[in-house]
Amino acid sequence: MSGAPLHVGLFVTCLVDFFRPTVGFATVSLLERAGCRVTVPPEQTCCGQPVFSQGALNEARAIARQAIETFSGFDYVVLPSGSCAATIRRHYPELLADDPVWAARAKRLAEQTYELTSFIMKFLHDADIKTVLDASYAYHDSCSGLRELGIRDQPRQLLERVDGLRETPLESPEGCCGFGGAFCIKYPGVSAQMAADKVRQIDDSGADLLLGGDLGCLLNLAGTLHRRGATSEVRHVAESLADMTDAPGIGQD
Repeated sequence: MSGAPLHVGLFVTCLVDFFRPTVGFATVSLLERAGCRVTVPPEQTCCGQPVFSQGALNEARAIARQAIETFSGFDYVVLPSGSCAATIRRHYPELLADDPVWAARAKRLAEQTYELTSFIMKFLHDADIKTVLDASYAYHDSCSGLRELGIRDQPRQLLERVDGLRETPLESPEGCCGFGGAFCIKYPGVSAQMAADKVRQIDDSGADLLLGGDLGCLLNLAGTLHRRGATSEVRHVAESLADMTDAPGIGQD
């Protein structure tokens, strides 16, 4: 990357902060190794997706305004989560559409915001991964990242650069894991069956690793795998790309 380094604001996300900080450290490592200057604003909170998805729009607007204030001034904002990135890119502008000033600010932030793997492939495509991992992996495409942001090929293209890592395709990689935020609480029986169907595919694949880009999906699938006694290790894609795989997998610590 030539010229001044891109100044990236890292939106850590709630789940990464509370359940898997390693994903945040891996994201910083990847971006810095690619030449970016990374700042993690301490004022950041939630992206607002949980309240937005439940129709609490006034609360969602307040959270969106706080996020816009917090992440103004960066060249780009990057998140290790397709669902949170989609909230900012797709839903902030519609949430704040009735206020011209905030609508313009929401649109500007939306245009600057990217999910991690899509950001690397768009702006840092020559980034040297320099990672060796002798394992097979299955990849779970999360609903929000896939359907709202078109994230499918980007993580796989980056994983191809990891020496020794090879993909074992799932029967239905694009099928939902059943998490869906509050969906798993409102419809636990349906959610559990969807997770079981996905875990069966993972078992059938024989993959050593299950990788994905959304921690909510990975936590859900890791719990189901653990209860079934499956052996596949679950990790966020950033951890594998950044060579941070020494710690136990998700749900194993």
